[in-house]
Amino acid sequence: MLIKRNRGWEIPEREATPEALFLDRRSVLKGAVAGGFMAASGLGTAGRALAAGEPDPSMALYPAKPNPAYTLDRPVTAEKLATGYNNFYEFGTDKDIVASSQALKVRPWTVKLDGMVEKEQTLAIDDLFKQVQFEERLYRHRCVEAWSMAVPWTGFPLKALVEIAKPTSGAKYLRMETFEDSSVAPGQKQFWYPWPYVEGLTMAEATNDLSFIVTGVYGKPLPTQNGAPLRLATPWKYGFKSVKSIVRFSFVAERPKTMWQTLAADEYGFWANVNPDVPHPRWSQATERFLGQSGRRPTLMFNGYAEQVADLYKGLEGEKLYM
Repeated sequence: MLIKRNRGWEIPEREATPEALFLDRRSVLKGAVAGGFMAASGLGTAGRALAAGEPDPSMALYPAKPNPAYTLDRPVTAEKLATGYNNFYEFGTDKDIVASSQALKVRPWTVKLDGMVEKEQTLAIDDLFKQVQFEERLYRHRCVEAWSMAVPWTGFPLKALVEIAKPTSGAKYLRMETFEDSSVAPGQKQFWYPWPYVEGLTMAEATNDLSFIVTGVYGKPLPTQNGAPLRLATPWKYGFKSVKSIVRFSFVAERPKTMWQTLAADEYGFWANVNPDVPHPRWSQATERFLGQSGRRPTLMFNGYAEQVADLYKGLEGEKLYM
């Protein structure tokens, strides 16, 4: 007899995505028609700011087709929670940064691919979007502060961007950098933070199937408070690794010094892999608070993605892999 055993992070997809999410997508599709016309007619906006009321050309990309390989063990977090409870230190140190983040203009937006690559490139974001395949993935998100959520991200695999960049064999790490503009981001006026926000991955991590460049959420383009127009999602790591509003991807030989590692290396290291058995210096990581639910649930090793990523760290037992 053939017995199918679901992996620990899987449930039937019908249980993962609430009905309200699909109903909401109908309205998104209506808005996408105008965006599709703009793209088809060649009236792109890669090189200029959008005029008032002008449709975002990327709207035609949403909602993307769900990838059935990525399901959840819990319901999707309500959109109002996932888009209203955000860490984005460029706009403030509390969670309510929706209003202040609206100052960030995501068109025009360019992305630089440099370092140890065959040829450095600077791409307008909509030109980048034309080179990748969009999909939706259901991911868990675990913050180092011990709260969590489950989110339907839209975007494309990070390894697709790596392929566009064509790194040379000497590249061992991918360094990612967020925008820096204190005229729109008041937090960047706080000189004690080493701006811009920098994060990094090994090349093996960057090309792992789970590593994902996020451009949208809940079937719509990513809002500014969630890191528009490009952010990282590495769901087996703590959320501070998920650098937001990325403007630069550099392929380098030396391990990059990340922002939080620079500030407090004893609390926020380079690896930041989720492990319930390794506490933060100031609190336990054994359990987590799931947004929208009362009580706490046990934290899963690698946030439930051990099957996909554990092999990345074989032979690195001497490293501080979990903080």
